[in-house]
Amino acid sequence: MMADMVDGKDSFGGRWHIILLMLGVMLATACGGARLAAPTRIPLARMPAAGSVIGGGPPPTWTPAAGAENGEAVNFATLQPMAATATPTVTPILPSRTPRPPTPTPTATSVSPTPYVSFVPDLPPTDELGPSKLGLHVIRNNDANIMEFVRRAQPAVIKAVDDLGFLMEVKEASPWTVTVGRLETGRGPNYAENPEEAARDFVNEQLDRYLANPAVDYWEGYNEPDPNMENMVWYSRFEQERVRLLARHGLRAAIGGFATGVPELDEFELFTAAIIVAKEHGGILSLHEYGAPDMTYLYGAPLPGQEAHADRGALTFRYRWYYEEILEPANLVIPLVISEAGVDGIIGNRPGPSGYGWQDFSSYWVQQGWGNSGVEAFINQLAWYDAGVRRDGYVIGFTVFTAGGFGHWENYDINPILPQLATYVVSQQFGD
Repeated sequence: MMADMVDGKDSFGGRWHIILLMLGVMLATACGGARLAAPTRIPLARMPAAGSVIGGGPPPTWTPAAGAENGEAVNFATLQPMAATATPTVTPILPSRTPRPPTPTPTATSVSPTPYVSFVPDLPPTDELGPSKLGLHVIRNNDANIMEFVRRAQPAVIKAVDDLGFLMEVKEASPWTVTVGRLETGRGPNYAENPEEAARDFVNEQLDRYLANPAVDYWEGYNEPDPNMENMVWYSRFEQERVRLLARHGLRAAIGGFATGVPELDEFELFTAAIIVAKEHGGILSLHEYGAPDMTYLYGAPLPGQEAHADRGALTFRYRWYYEEILEPANLVIPLVISEAGVDGIIGNRPGPSGYGWQDFSSYWVQQGWGNSGVEAFINQLAWYDAGVRRDGYVIGFTVFTAGGFGHWENYDINPILPQLATYVVSQQFGD
């Protein structure tokens, strides 16, 4: 799901002459455009024509009959919008880096002796932000409330892994929902291979399933790679070739797929050639953002070698470093989907109690003052994050990890609270 945080690295300062030389002629022909003013629901993304994905392909995944709404009640009158502009009231503790396999099994995080007090900010009025950008990450379409969420919320984005047939049903129920798909490979990049040949093998291996699922707008590649400085150029070349190969078949790519807490700025700088190619072919950037013991942890903390900013973080809102320091100055703004977001307790060296997904932290959040119940506390944090991404016009949306959770993802499963999430999204779109 995610990689642990990376230790400090050399300063990013003084590298612009390198990136400008590297981009050279490519920048002269790259698609331009000023930053879109927020809020916009689906900015910059090149959407398929209405109805273009309906018909053909496999039938939708079977969806059971809708059942009664369950889970804890949420008092939406107490959901006060929180501006993602304040700094934490605690000194950040930067997690340490440990190696991560491509598809990790979470391991418990021990309780930190450092006292931690949650930063619970205030939200601005909903009408200042535009509609919600909250969507769902779906591992399996195993609950009627998943499609009921789509019908009620008309979400900005839905991400699906392996179980893709139901995305046709998503498009029929909400034609303008952006859909992102990924097929599990069970492995990560092999940096010993030629990157272009590796991309060709990757796409050829999955192409039949791409073509069988026309309801997917953007295809992700590897899940949560962390190439580091020594391998980022390799990964950029891999993604460039993957974009081009997909384009030959009329398909579009979501490039990157980086885990929370990576890459560092100087590493992302080496990825910009892939941004250029993706932009030329109508692609998007995707990455993951989590926090723990709550989503505001390390919000306001700087990246290595950088000065702190009140509206960015080392975990959540990390994407703003990439856009404001690199992509915007170079006129390379590309649509972004945060294709996994929420709470993940496997973040290393963090404060707070042991736990994995949001369900493990419910009691702790109530104690910290996030809400009167664990569900309300979690939705309050998602509302804080939602308020922030709605201010950035290039963000299509974010998907909460995860609906259809099973196995070691059961602690992250949001199936029981899908009705409450839908109610939240509707309240933001149409007012309280």
